[in-house]
Amino acid sequence: MRFRGEHLNKVDTKGRMSIPAPFRRVLEANDPEWKSGDAPRVIVVYGGPTRKQLECFSINAMAQVEDKIEALPRGSNRRRALQRLYLTQSLETTIDETGRLVLPKAQRDKIGIESAATFAGNGDTFEIWKPETYEEEVYAALDGDEDFDPNIDPSIYLDGDEGR
Repeated sequence: MRFRGEHLNKVDTKGRMSIPAPFRRVLEANDPEWKSGDAPRVIVVYGGPTRKQLECFSINAMAQVEDKIEALPRGSNRRRALQRLYLTQSLETTIDETGRLVLPKAQRDKIGIESAATFAGNGDTFEIWKPETYEEEVYAALDGDEDFDPNIDPSIYLDGDEGR
């Protein structure tokens, strides 16, 4: 099961937003403690000042990230930076019985979410964006280089050497 698609959902004044139903099924399937009737858990990574979106992980996906971090040498700069991002600058929360995530004000304010949020599936994670920022940024980070042309249909890159 993977997080797929783009969804625009409302956010109320208390920071409650409905998680897309297909995303909830992925969270349930990837929470080893979840059983029917329980609230699935989600890890929300808010990160530092350069992050314009929130990155959300299932419990199993975050466990894989944590295993990679723990494999790095203790005290290394890479390990400390990754620990700060994925362990310190994150929160574990649950999806309520109505399928909503209650996002704390600090995290809403960080990315500028007010009355709506865009949910973007990325396979093993999904992102939450301020809709206007998502529209501006979704393709802006795709710079061309010798192996990639951002102005063509990216599906050609599925065939390996095609498009090079």
